[in-house]
Amino acid sequence: MLFVLAVHLAAALGAPALVSALGRRAFLVLALAPASAAVYALVRTGAVADGARPTESVAWVPGLELDLDFRMDSLTWLMLLVVGAVGAIVLIYCSAYFAPTATGMRRFAGCLVGFAGAMAGLVTADNLVLLYVCWELTSVFSYLLIGHYADRKAGRRAAMQAIMVTTAGGLAMLVGLILLGSAAGSYRISDVVADPPGGAVAVPAIVCLLFGAATKSALIPFHFWLPAAMAAPTPVSAYLHAAAMVKAGVYLVARFAPAFGTVPAWRVGVVVLGAGTLLLGGYRALRQYDLKLLLAFGTVSQLGLIVLLVGLGTRAAALAGLALLGAHAMFKAALFLVVGVVDAAAGTRDLRRLSGVGRALPMTAAAGALAVASMIGFPPFAGYVAKESALGALWPTPGAPWDEWVPLAAVVLGSMLTVAYGLRFWWGAFAAKSPAPAPAPAPGAGPHRQSMVLVAPGVVLALLGLAVALVPRVGDDLLAPFAETYPAGESGHLALWAGPGPVPVLTVVILAVGALAFHWRGRVAAFQAARQVGWEADRVYRRLMRGLDEVAADVTGRTQRGSLPLYLGTILVVLVIGPGLGMAVATSWPDRLTWWDRPAQLAAVAAVAAASVLAARARRRLKAVFLVGIAGYANAALFLLHGAPDVALTQVLVETVTLVVMVLVLRRLPPYFSDRPLRASRWVRLAIGVAVGVVAMGFAVTAPSARVAEPVAVDYPREAVAFGGGRNVVNVTLVDIRAWDTMGEIAVLLAAATGVASLIFIRRRAGEILRADDAAGADPTGGGVWGHGVFGAVAGRGAPGRGLDGAVAGRRGRATWLPAGRTLAPERRSVVFEVVTRVIFHPMIVVALYLLIVGHNAPGGGFVAGLLVGLAMTIRYLAGGRYELGEAAPVQPGALLGAGLFLSAGFGLVSLLLTGDALRSAIVDLSVPGLGTWHVATSLVFDVGVFLVVIGLVLDVLRSLGAEVDRHAEVAVREQRRARP
Repeated sequence: MLFVLAVHLAAALGAPALVSALGRRAFLVLALAPASAAVYALVRTGAVADGARPTESVAWVPGLELDLDFRMDSLTWLMLLVVGAVGAIVLIYCSAYFAPTATGMRRFAGCLVGFAGAMAGLVTADNLVLLYVCWELTSVFSYLLIGHYADRKAGRRAAMQAIMVTTAGGLAMLVGLILLGSAAGSYRISDVVADPPGGAVAVPAIVCLLFGAATKSALIPFHFWLPAAMAAPTPVSAYLHAAAMVKAGVYLVARFAPAFGTVPAWRVGVVVLGAGTLLLGGYRALRQYDLKLLLAFGTVSQLGLIVLLVGLGTRAAALAGLALLGAHAMFKAALFLVVGVVDAAAGTRDLRRLSGVGRALPMTAAAGALAVASMIGFPPFAGYVAKESALGALWPTPGAPWDEWVPLAAVVLGSMLTVAYGLRFWWGAFAAKSPAPAPAPAPGAGPHRQSMVLVAPGVVLALLGLAVALVPRVGDDLLAPFAETYPAGESGHLALWAGPGPVPVLTVVILAVGALAFHWRGRVAAFQAARQVGWEADRVYRRLMRGLDEVAADVTGRTQRGSLPLYLGTILVVLVIGPGLGMAVATSWPDRLTWWDRPAQLAAVAAVAAASVLAARARRRLKAVFLVGIAGYANAALFLLHGAPDVALTQVLVETVTLVVMVLVLRRLPPYFSDRPLRASRWVRLAIGVAVGVVAMGFAVTAPSARVAEPVAVDYPREAVAFGGGRNVVNVTLVDIRAWDTMGEIAVLLAAATGVASLIFIRRRAGEILRADDAAGADPTGGGVWGHGVFGAVAGRGAPGRGLDGAVAGRRGRATWLPAGRTLAPERRSVVFEVVTRVIFHPMIVVALYLLIVGHNAPGGGFVAGLLVGLAMTIRYLAGGRYELGEAAPVQPGALLGAGLFLSAGFGLVSLLLTGDALRSAIVDLSVPGLGTWHVATSLVFDVGVFLVVIGLVLDVLRSLGAEVDRHAEVAVREQRRARP
């Protein structure tokens, strides 16, 4: 099965290129992907008929019991055959349906094949989590396919409606699946069904499962999304909304019915959902004039019937339901494809404007007649065989209570409605009406013949419905093994003639009454028009969504007031009131507390407390920033005193970089937090800070005593040496033990750097876009914020930071301590700072490289080394300005960020190819002449990636919050000068 899914994945990914090369003929090639699923099912037909259940399993995430488990039984065989065969036929149909110049075919082809693969995975999955993953994939692909015509409002709205409803049901279903897996002790579907959990877990799990099935299969009250989805192209309607996706809910019910069929909650839910949907869909279908909408409501009705049969819990009803599931896929997909032909030929789907189409399209009319005959249960078609079996299975035994008659009555009445709207469909699409309706807006005088590639798929599916019915014994042998797994009832049989009895009489009555309802269609229409219901499900949904938007807007307007202190204060107060009070009331406190191990720790804590209190009371932003920095450095001292020099070093460097960044930001902010004293607010901030500090200390004291399992970190020192090949537990943890976390963190850093740069480098003001490469950044007249005289002019004519030293030396006749030092105004220069910068810059780089190399066994690592290089560049920038930053790092930050992420991700990929595990280290001993043996772990490559990402982040911050803000200020000063009279 993995091979089949791989074929679908490769076809979906290659579909855009294939369509670009072959045009719409690419659909013929792509049809091989779903065809492979049908072939896979057909090859295993013998095993399925013998009751065997071929399985396939590949370990994926064993710790989460998430394995790629696949299993095939009769139900899986039937669904896979439907998904594969109908999918291949629909893709062939697409090769003639779309115009050669149609837009969006590349995306459509990829999504349709991707959906086929997700559906194949769904019906073969034997793992609850894998089932859910494939379930949600079908929802996503359905959203993309329904909204294929993105320029049409109806398509966009229908796509959003479908994904909202089905995703909500999917989340509810996920809860039910987790309940079942946890209670059963296994996430294998076969294990859960074989030994279903009972007790308090069963009912909520059943409710969640039926909720998910109802949303996916458009059962009441969620039936409204399926007719709206008819805004999609006809191939989507034929495949997703007739044969495949809407059957996912039916499949879910059938899969778990053997386990819960005798539970009263399950039975009541199935009867209400199935019977109600059957009757409502049939009734609404009689009111439709659009052929696709008529079929859509008919599909809703048929889905209710199938769910009723497969979910009722009896063997005979289950066999009939499985037979109807296959028959419905054939006749309903055929009818949708027929509608596509009629629409293309006549230019309309409105049955009031169609007349005589059958004479112009005889083959299409014949296919429609065969499919309608199967749908209404006319012999000798597959639909007739399935409905005969259903009526026999639902016929109550003598003396049965009245509730046993409810399913039978619903099926009889629903079948009558099916006959009526089925005949109305064929009459509306193909019959010659008198008087003739207004002509359809098609090019030419009337309906014109279509390509056989467009006509043949519907004909093939319609004929299959006849061929299958002629050999009912084959279907009986293939489907009976699954029906026998149901808990109750006698075994049923599929046959063209089951002998005399009440069932043939019921069939005649159904056909006769349905034909009369069609004959009196005018009276039926008048009856329905007089009894219009104001509160339809679609209208209720729209009003609920509109109300939700209004409530969200009101809540947002009242809570999101643009005050960051208010937001943070609210979060912290909730922390104190909620978890804080819970901890104080319900937590057992330790009997003895050790306040400190040495007096130096008390001094560090006192420094943190004093700095925090003063920061909370500070009015000046710069003062608060420095006080917070003091608290951070004191925390670093605590780390050092507790024997964590690596963490202390990281804390010091992070705190230093943070201080620099905050100072750069503060240049563009007012010096005070508020122009008003607001003494009361300072005391409020202080109170909140003290309360949060006390709660945080309480958590630190009580959390260790609440542990019920041994911490995973106790094995880190041993694993760091055994698997990571290093003695620095912190660094080995980052690049080996928890490398996936680090991968996510550097990706977040890259996103943060991109966000900061995008806010600063592109700024709209009065219709003007300012960019970093704007030549106006230099001030040829001198006197700018950072520019001065000829040095600013020289810098402005070239790339920033390129060739400045030579230009300056040529004009002044002597060199400077820093290449771009003379670009600073005299009052901004510090010769001492320049000298110190020139002396310490290169040693800082060397020390950073040393920390990078030895970080696996000593304090250091890529993160610390990157921070140190970033500080070295920061010093160059502070000493020489933005042009000096260009000299220090003549490279774009994006290149460093991308290279770092590439190295880290590439190391994971290489490890996966070489060892089978991503991000797994290997130990290499290198003999270096003069230095001896060098013990190297391959995770050093990953650490180098982290090193480059950190440097790129710091450089990006300096370029955006430093150099670019400087340039903005220079432009502002020049504009002010120009504005002076």
